[in-house]
Amino acid sequence: MLCWNRGNCLDRRPASSGVGLLGIALAHGLALSIAVSIFAGISGAHFNPAVTVGFLSTGRVSAPLAAMYIVAQLIGATVAAAACNYIFPEVAVTESKLGIPLPADWVTVPVLLLTEFILTFLLMTAIFGTAVDERAAPMKLGGFGIGLTVAFDILSAGKVTGASMNPARSFGPALIYSHFEFHHWYWLAPIAGAVVAALLYHHALLEPVKDELKR
Repeated sequence: MLCWNRGNCLDRRPASSGVGLLGIALAHGLALSIAVSIFAGISGAHFNPAVTVGFLSTGRVSAPLAAMYIVAQLIGATVAAAACNYIFPEVAVTESKLGIPLPADWVTVPVLLLTEFILTFLLMTAIFGTAVDERAAPMKLGGFGIGLTVAFDILSAGKVTGASMNPARSFGPALIYSHFEFHHWYWLAPIAGAVVAALLYHHALLEPVKDELKR
């Protein structure tokens, strides 16, 4: 039964989708695969401040352009979080900890930092390997490879840190619900992971090949 007043409908709506971690991972992975495939040729399809800073660290984007990307990413994440807040019932939002990626109760700060670092390192490596490295161009696996990496990152560590890998992903719901506990770590670790992965791939895997081709 449809109704206009959310308060009168809450008891008729399920508190959660019931899809579990696998469903969450597949939803994120598929959505990102589609988004990257659609927008890669238009904007580069970053969608993630950590990825943008990673590209900035290798000189693939300028600082002004990186700033524009990040502002757009944060606005997009906030609008999405506001839409989710409006669509889903309050009980579902509360049970999912406001939709904010947060560490499990047993997770320490070092574990949080290391986990998000590794997850984002893997994501940035997948981006370079499938979408940046010209040797992968004939296979056209950018969207698939990136989305699949996000999916298995969530499956492996979603119950540890929430598997954010994306400061914007953390920022949007944190702003909507004014819940910034642990928030700064979800900027620091993903950006560090992305920058290290970008520099490593750029200098250790791309540059030697380019130097060899010049000879």
